[in-house]
Parts: sequence; structure tokens; C-alpha cells
Amino acid sequence: MTLFLFQGFPDFNLYSTPLLILVVQGLILTGLLLKRYFGIKTVPDIFLALILLIMCYHRTTYTIGFMGWYDTFRNTKINYYLVNMGMLMAPLIYFYVKSVLQPNFRFQAKHLWHFFPWLLFFIIKMVILGYDASQPGFNDNQNGYLVINFQWKYLDPVVDVISNAQMLLYLAFSFQLYYRYKNEIQQFFSNLTQKELSWIFTVLLVYSFLFVYGLVQVFINDLIFEMSWTQKWWIEFLSAVTLLYLGVKGYFTDFSFLKDFTPHVPNIAFERPNNTKFLDNDLNEKKRALEKLFAEEQVYLDPELNLAQLSNRLQMNRVEVSEIINSGFGKNFNDFVNDYRIDQFKKRLQQGDNKQLSLVGLAFDCGFNSKATFNRVFKKSVQLTPTQYLQSLST
Repeated sequence: MTLFLFQGFPDFNLYSTPLLILVVQGLILTGLLLKRYFGIKTVPDIFLALILLIMCYHRTTYTIGFMGWYDTFRNTKINYYLVNMGMLMAPLIYFYVKSVLQPNFRFQAKHLWHFFPWLLFFIIKMVILGYDASQPGFNDNQNGYLVINFQWKYLDPVVDVISNAQMLLYLAFSFQLYYRYKNEIQQFFSNLTQKELSWIFTVLLVYSFLFVYGLVQVFINDLIFEMSWTQKWWIEFLSAVTLLYLGVKGYFTDFSFLKDFTPHVPNIAFERPNNTKFLDNDLNEKKRALEKLFAEEQVYLDPELNLAQLSNRLQMNRVEVSEIINSGFGKNFNDFVNDYRIDQFKKRLQQGDNKQLSLVGLAFDCGFNSKATFNRVFKKSVQLTPTQYLQSLST
């Protein structure tokens, strides 16, 4: 018996080993995220930990299958205990993205309805287990009556449709959150380097591709030809790699820069009728105060300057300052501050400071904190690269 088990299970091969490694790494990251969550109560960590845990759980079927479990233990009841978590994954991804991009988000009881479809499915699965376990001969077969005649025929197809519809819907919501965030941070941060969190967009994009690939795989398997386990293995492997990448980025990315960030909410009380002279004068006065602060104290030289800091310096609320910049200067906060930095850079070039410092060094002195961002902003503003502009000064 011992020799038989050794020859059958576990079998570490080309298919089982990569999945096993990814599962172990996922569990380690899950533990680290949970430890940090219970230590400092960071909301994104608990959502990400659950996502990784489900990712590891979903890989279990394929991992132990390729390790020889089903061939060695012919009457295994593991199919009863491996419950499809797809209807949990979709809302968890959405809530993770929401908790990262909206730092003030708190999960409330009203959000639990997002997980009701899966709960209903889980209850049905337990009923199936209870019924089949009570039938004679249950221990002699791998699958009982309800699994074969109800779950596989009726329940699983319905669950697949609901799960796919959910994933499509929640991915759309997640993309919407990201695009809104990307627009809103231009109203709050003066430097967007590493603040755009483009890796979240990448994960959503790749996961969307895998979602579509999965649908194509189901179509091929059901209507064209039955795919082998090794052919189905690829989507499991790529999904594990994608979600593990999300776990690594989520664990090691510092979100502390978002602690003061709040999505822009229009202040109706501040909106001005265009024909109100008093409010026009009030706006002009505040514009002058803002210009004076930038001219005399050169606050734009601080690469981490954000709307909250500027509002404190002006002793105004954030919405008011944002509206002054938007309505009074026709720019968003990011463009407004960077225009001052570009002007300062031009002055430094005219003074010949580029003889002591490189162009990038000058840019950093003027408040930029990234070469790529500086080049992009300068080209957008001047229609020339920094090098081309410097050459134009000597002609």
C-alpha cells in the first residue's frame, strides 16, 4: 500500500509542480497580508488576502489532479468539498480596487448582498452533499446521485452563466473606478509618478483577457471538441501567475500617498453664476492670493505638493481651491503646478544653469520627480523636447 501511494501520489511533474509552487507562494502572501491587516487594519489587505486564498483554492483541483490524486484515490469525495468560488472572486476584485483607489472606503453590511449568489450556491452544494452521503453505496463511488444527475446537468451550467455575467459586470465596474481615479488624481497631485497605479490597470486588462480566453475555451470544449486536462491547464497557470502578480504588487506597493486623497465632490454652494459680479471679484481676489503664494514662496518646487497641502497654505477648503484653479485658470491642479515648474526650468536654462547641472537635474530642482514625467509634461507644454528647446535657445 505504501509503495502504491508513493508511485501514484504525489507525482511532481511538469504540470503539477508549477501550480504547486504558485499555490505555496500565494499562501505565503496571504499569510503576510492577513498579518498586516490584523496589525494595522488596512482594508485592501483583507480583500487581497481573500482573492489570493481563493486563487490557491481554485488551483487545488488541478494541482492534486496532476499529482495523481484522482488516479490513486478512485473513490475520493473531494469534488464535494471543492466549491466553485467564481461568484466570490468577481465582487472581491471590485472591492479590492475600490478600497485601494478610494482610501476612505469601508465595507458595510449593505455590501454583503454582492456575495448572496455564491451563498445560495453553497447552501445547495451542502444539500447535495447531505443527500448523497445518506444514500447506500456512497463510499464506493467518487460521485453520488445528485452530483451526476442534478449538479453536473443543471446546477453547474447555471452557476457558470451567473459567474461569467458577474465577472463581466464587476470587471466593467473596476475599469470604471480606475479611469475615474486616474482623472481625479490630476486634481489632487502635482506629480503623478507611481501614483497612477498602472499595475492595477494591467492586472484588470490581463484578467479580462483570461476571462475571454476562458469563455472561448468553454465554447471549444462544449461545441467543437473535448479539450484535454493538459490543454485546460494553461488558463489555470496563467490565472495563477496574474493573480500572484497582483498579490506581490498589492503587498509591496506603498499606498500611504493616498491618505489625504479624497475623490472630488462638487461643492454646489461654491458654484458661481457667471453674471454675479460680486462672486467674480471674489474669485479674482483668490486667484491673486494663489498667484502670490506661487510667486513668492515657490511652493511648486516641492515635488510632493498636493491639493490638501496647498489648501492648508491658502486656508481654504480643497473643493474651493480646485474650483479656483479649474474655473479661474482653466486647468486642472496637476497642469497648473507643472506649468510653473516648466516656466522655472526655462528660466534656469536662460540663466545657463544647465552648464552646472544636467537637464534632468534641473528638472528635479524645479519640482519634478521623474525624468519620464518631466519629458512628457515639457513636450505637451512646449511642443518640443527639453533638448530641442535648449538647442533653440542657441540658434
